[in-house]
Amino acid sequence: MDDMTKLSELKVDQKNLYREEVYTDLKFATIRQLTPVLADGQKDDRRPTLFFGQTQMMTPAGSLPLQFEIEAKNLKQAMEKFPEAVEGAVAEFVEAAKEAQRQSESRIVVPGAAPANKIMMP
Repeated sequence: MDDMTKLSELKVDQKNLYREEVYTDLKFATIRQLTPVLADGQKDDRRPTLFFGQTQMMTPAGSLPLQFEIEAKNLKQAMEKFPEAVEGAVAEFVEAAKEAQRQSESRIVVPGAAPANKIMMP
């Protein structure tokens, strides 16, 4: 019952509202534009519009969704910066995957031992 009470106390942060618009070329690029708005729905010119890109990267394991921020002042600029932002997101993904692989290769798990008993290699 405590969980239900907590859920009923949730409130919308009326000082941090955004209107979302989605643009796509129906090929590979999707750009989400988040326009700041006031509680009455009018544009809030005091805060910047945010842009996020979405696309998919093909891997041997299948399609992998990528989402990334695009630093832009308007939709046209977001479209122009989309390829550069994709490259940055792919580079970050590859580096994170390499780091995860390095970490998994540096662990030796003793059969039958509890997970806390992993031996870390230098």
